[in-house]
Amino acid sequence: MIEIERKFLVKNNSFKNDAFTQNHIAQGYLSSVAARTVRVRIKGEKGFLTIKGASNKSGLSRFEWEKEIALDEAKNLLLLCEEGVINKNRFEVKSGNHTFEVDEFYDENEGLIVAEIELNSENEIFEKPDWLGEEVTGDIRYYNSYLSKNPFKKW
Repeated sequence: MIEIERKFLVKNNSFKNDAFTQNHIAQGYLSSVAARTVRVRIKGEKGFLTIKGASNKSGLSRFEWEKEIALDEAKNLLLLCEEGVINKNRFEVKSGNHTFEVDEFYDENEGLIVAEIELNSENEIFEKPDWLGEEVTGDIRYYNSYLSKNPFKKW
């Protein structure tokens, strides 16, 4: 239940050539306080409820619990969320033995593209594709819960 993740900006759209899946995601927050976030997400035709704890000092690890819920329930819960629902397309791109999840944001966050990779340990080595840019792991400005309240277009 511990998520270990690194986050990077993306330099260009060339990752799309290697993507093996693409899904639209709408997500909102029932709670977006730093100590715990409670997220509702619709990804494709599936609903999810996710609870995340605060990140550790490095920003690499935190508690995460996720449960698939009925699509109708997710749609209704999105209506209860705090203002600032996130809309994005997620591309999954294989790189070596890992998969990057690359999010291309829309609406108030349009122009932002962020790649995330989940790891088994904080020191795990992974291949960095050419399109991968600056690392922003631990920078709260790139957390979706932050973007929902402080959109990229207003920075």
